[in-house]
Amino acid sequence: MSVIQVHSAAWHEQRRQGIGGSEAGRIMTGDWHDLWLEKTGRKEPDDLTWVLPVQIGSITEDLNRRWFEHHTGIDVSTFGCDHLVHPDLAFMRANLDGFCHGGIFEAKHVSAFVKPEDIVSRAYAQCQHNMLVAGLPVAYLSVFFGTLKWDWFTIEADPEYQAELMARETEFWAHVEQDLEPSDRPVEAVSIALDDMRVVDLTGSNEWAAAAADWLDNRAAARSFEAAAKSLRQLVEPDVKLASGHGVQARKARNGAITIREMK
Repeated sequence: MSVIQVHSAAWHEQRRQGIGGSEAGRIMTGDWHDLWLEKTGRKEPDDLTWVLPVQIGSITEDLNRRWFEHHTGIDVSTFGCDHLVHPDLAFMRANLDGFCHGGIFEAKHVSAFVKPEDIVSRAYAQCQHNMLVAGLPVAYLSVFFGTLKWDWFTIEADPEYQAELMARETEFWAHVEQDLEPSDRPVEAVSIALDDMRVVDLTGSNEWAAAAADWLDNRAAARSFEAAAKSLRQLVEPDVKLASGHGVQARKARNGAITIREMK
């Protein structure tokens, strides 16, 4: 298996056209000056070709998707995941690892010693950025910890955080467009404290019992539904904005996301 080249000239040029999800964290933690140098072509981004964690994450991405699908029963589609653009802010870009279950899919491979709350905190800005670009309300984060542990987490859209993220990205991009050198803007990074969350037994809840029974009864149907949705999305060709037939329509948004609805 060859080493994945992640630093080609075309790749750099594409990334200079806007702010991607992996750069959202730099925007939110205040690393503006170095990022501005990169976006204006004054500095080349770090060469990641021979950075082992980057290569391992790239090579295991497909396995991560299949592992997530197998253990959750949720299908992941990679159709239409590349070169997404926010419908209103053209500098906000995203290359997703996948779409799934009405949300986006993010695959990570980290050290076995990384705490779950640390990887969720680290991926938070990227996931919020990518949800904004894709117009979706939830991110499914699938993580390999070393070679012996896997877990997954849901990150829901955070309107307050997203508003701050959009404001800071807009301000930063103005510096790029106007070629005005910014200073760093250090802020406190988001921290997710999973260990502070409670563990509860809802055996005595009638509402939980009813919902749990429905979930178990409809799990197979839900898998069939997701598989059908995946097939429908794959049948929408790149130059088609609306496809319909047999009571179903698939509409493609300007950011490339495809929404499937029943025809009324």
